[in-house]
Amino acid sequence: MRADGVTTAVETVWRMESAKIIAVLARTVNDVGLAEDLAADAVVAALEQWPDEGVPDRPAAWLMVTAKRRAVDRIRRDRNLKSKYERLARRLEAAGETEDPIGEAERELDDDIGDELLRVIFCACHPVLSVEARAALTLKAAAGLTTAEIARAYLTSESTVAQRIVRAKRKLAKAGVAFEAPGPDEFGERLDAVLEVVYLIFNEGYTATGGRDLMRPELCEDAMRLAQRLAALLPGQPEVLGLAALLDFQASRSRARVDAEGEPVPLPDQDRSKWDGLLVRRGLSALHRARDGGDDAGPYRLQAAIAACHARAARAEETDWVRIAGLYSRLLTVQPSPVVALNRAVAFGMAFGPERGLRMVDEIADLPALKDYHLVRAVRGEMLERMGRNTEAAGAFEEAAELTENAREKAQMLRRSAALRQAS
Repeated sequence: MRADGVTTAVETVWRMESAKIIAVLARTVNDVGLAEDLAADAVVAALEQWPDEGVPDRPAAWLMVTAKRRAVDRIRRDRNLKSKYERLARRLEAAGETEDPIGEAERELDDDIGDELLRVIFCACHPVLSVEARAALTLKAAAGLTTAEIARAYLTSESTVAQRIVRAKRKLAKAGVAFEAPGPDEFGERLDAVLEVVYLIFNEGYTATGGRDLMRPELCEDAMRLAQRLAALLPGQPEVLGLAALLDFQASRSRARVDAEGEPVPLPDQDRSKWDGLLVRRGLSALHRARDGGDDAGPYRLQAAIAACHARAARAEETDWVRIAGLYSRLLTVQPSPVVALNRAVAFGMAFGPERGLRMVDEIADLPALKDYHLVRAVRGEMLERMGRNTEAAGAFEEAAELTENAREKAQMLRRSAALRQAS
């Protein structure tokens, strides 16, 4: 098999199955960092062996078995391991004696691993790590995102993210953090980081920062499953319910977000009859229950309230943009960030006119975190187009196309630019 075909196959399997593989390995070796390293070793082995041997019928199970064998090899090589690793070696060796190791691995991967993924996330979100390190490690280990994807999600450099991940794994290993769910008294101190990570996993699935497709549905599904599991574990937490509601509202639009050719469809142009009514109702129910927690809404409840404004509007023209603008102002106070400020500018532009929105965008466009953010240019393009300044709008869309790594978004920006130049 051609090397490029093998590389594509490995990348595809990794994107689809890495979270499951790492979760199962972490349960086995009781170390998230080691589990990720073992999975990476298995990927290297696949890249070396599959060109000669062919892609196996059950590639994810092959990776799992290979990773476990790498674990045994590591344990045997290290003469200074503690007794717990000696016991682990015997356990892994016994597991490897099964007549069908690939089949056994496949059964492990087919199990409901929602709890295992949550253990990975809560372990990686241990308070011994900084908030930034928790998020970077969890997105890498639990969501299978690349360093580049995590860097784009946080509007930072790949080298910074890579350093955070390496240091985080070392710190967890040094602290002897066990792979287990925290006790009830420990949930609170880790919860904010966990919610942030689940939200970022969903966002990467909802609008992929790179690649050929706009969405990565498997990541959205993983994030929604984790949010629902968290809501079941912590039914009295308003922000958990807010996050679950927010993801349901966002996911309800999935079928309307792309056309038959897979091209993005902007929110105002979506066929709302395609929105998933069941998810909308589930989101409204979760948001209603979250309000029982009082009026002191956090970032996820506020974002869910914004999404609910869109969900309640039967047509785009009926959207309550004034309320959305007010909610974004509250959100900016609770969660000050350049991206929230940009979304607030969009809302004000829709509620009070594009001139107002453009002024607000230009006030924040030079912030370091937004300097190379393609959506700043895209928003400017939309505001300028609504103001009839087509040539400037076309230039803004072209700048946005240069900055995005997503092929679908890039093509859409270039089409909008070409149409505006033709109309000028």
